[in-house]
Amino acid sequence: MDQEKRVLAAFALSFVMLLLWRVFFVKEPPPSPSSKSISTAQTQPATEKTSAAAVSPRLPPSIPVIEGSKPEDIVVESDLYTVTFSTRGAVVESWILKKYRDAKEAPLDVIDDEACGKLGFPMSLSVGDGELASKLNSALYVATPSGVTLKAPVKVEFTYSDGKVQAHKAFTLGTGYEVHAEVSVVEGGRYLPMEVAWPGGFGDHSLPPAVINTLTQGVYGSLGDLNTVAQRKLTTDRLVPAPFQLAGLEDRYFAGIFLPDSSDETFRFGRQTWTPTDWKGKDSDRPSPLYAQLGQAQPKPLAFRMFVGPKDLEVLRAEKPPLDSLVDFGWFAFIAKPLFLGLRFIYERWTHNYGWAIVLLTVFINFALFPLKLKSIRSGQEMQRIAPLIKSIQDKYKGTKFNDPRKQRMNEEVMKLYKEHGVNPLGGCLPMALQLPFLYGFYRVLDLPIELRHAPWILWITDLSAPDRFHPFGIPLPILPTVMVITMFIMQKMTPVASADPSQQRMMMFMPIVFGIMFYNFASGLVLYFLTANIVGILQQVMINKLMPIPQTLPAPAKRPR
Repeated sequence: MDQEKRVLAAFALSFVMLLLWRVFFVKEPPPSPSSKSISTAQTQPATEKTSAAAVSPRLPPSIPVIEGSKPEDIVVESDLYTVTFSTRGAVVESWILKKYRDAKEAPLDVIDDEACGKLGFPMSLSVGDGELASKLNSALYVATPSGVTLKAPVKVEFTYSDGKVQAHKAFTLGTGYEVHAEVSVVEGGRYLPMEVAWPGGFGDHSLPPAVINTLTQGVYGSLGDLNTVAQRKLTTDRLVPAPFQLAGLEDRYFAGIFLPDSSDETFRFGRQTWTPTDWKGKDSDRPSPLYAQLGQAQPKPLAFRMFVGPKDLEVLRAEKPPLDSLVDFGWFAFIAKPLFLGLRFIYERWTHNYGWAIVLLTVFINFALFPLKLKSIRSGQEMQRIAPLIKSIQDKYKGTKFNDPRKQRMNEEVMKLYKEHGVNPLGGCLPMALQLPFLYGFYRVLDLPIELRHAPWILWITDLSAPDRFHPFGIPLPILPTVMVITMFIMQKMTPVASADPSQQRMMMFMPIVFGIMFYNFASGLVLYFLTANIVGILQQVMINKLMPIPQTLPAPAKRPR
């Protein structure tokens, strides 16, 4: 028993020692976190970091005050352009293309100073806060360098800060028509999403307002797949979502194109609305101009390139990426482009005058198509020879309704007559149809290229891209369209007519007048082409009539006595 008591006492003493050791010497470990707590602790900092990075790069919270003391103009010149910046808003007040003149023979400025004075100038900013945007567009920026006139290539920077908000614009201008820009707005240490605007329209603003409304349009899309919207047809604003390769404004001969540096940049364009007090008197009905805005939805700097220049194929092809798709030759571009290259070749190598180049190219085209014309004339002569026989058949079934079975018999008799005399009724139509692509292609060649803009020919024809208006006594006389109509009458008198129907012949004689009305407002270069083609056609017809006299018409069969 003593031994057992000693064992129990030893266990009891050991238990008391363990309790005392635990209380005085062993620290309680912290509770182990649950799996959910671990997940939250690990992901929350990463999420906050990712969110902060997505919102904006962190910038120093303190921004020094930077502001100009007075408005100044910064002029950048090259051999091709003169661009005038203003430190008031760091905008572009003038963009002159030196090689071109406007409709009033003044240096061509693609910025409408009057309209932009009311609606804002190119490179103005748009941010979510309208009051802040107004402040940034009217603030005095500090320009670096600050020289009055700078020679390209040069980089011009504009900075403004009120201590809370800072705006910065940098423009790199080279010797070509392209400008690279970087724009940013910072508030509270973070970048703000923004848009850069081109208000007030684009192009030759010396033209009549109705003409501007017809020619100006918005363009956007990818190379080889461009979409255009004419100013006169634009009723609501258009948002062009990312990505796109180019977007901007253009008229027939010039383009202002944004080329985004980032695939997430967006573009919008629309028509600006005048207020009743903007224009008075003769300009009260002035069409509202187009505007364009390139934006960055993400809060980060906006970087882009911009092409402001002529739609000259060589200039456009030299851009990266090539922009020659801005010159749209239409469905028959595979014909129109070689025609244009041929026209330019004749101009550069031989004539040095686009009017005479049009004349020579027209002569060449007409002689190249002469075999088709000859076939058409031969077919017309054959049709004219059997016309009395066809008329006798038509008289035989005169008054027959379209759904009458006898109408089918009439058609069978006519086709039998064609077969007996070896005449193809479509022989005159098919050769002419093959010439239509050339006619349309030449129309596009003379309507689009900037080379014909203000290009003279002879005497009073000083602009082949404009309608012919001769003013001998202050009265506009369309000389070229009138001569063209006369030559068309002569052509019709000399050309054999397939139909013997007097009403159809009278209708055909009326066609030159219709053409004269249509061509009254067409470019004189296009009228010159048709006039030259008529004169060549008359000479060809004289030759044909001598070599291929008109065959004697077959007599109509005698009517049977009733």
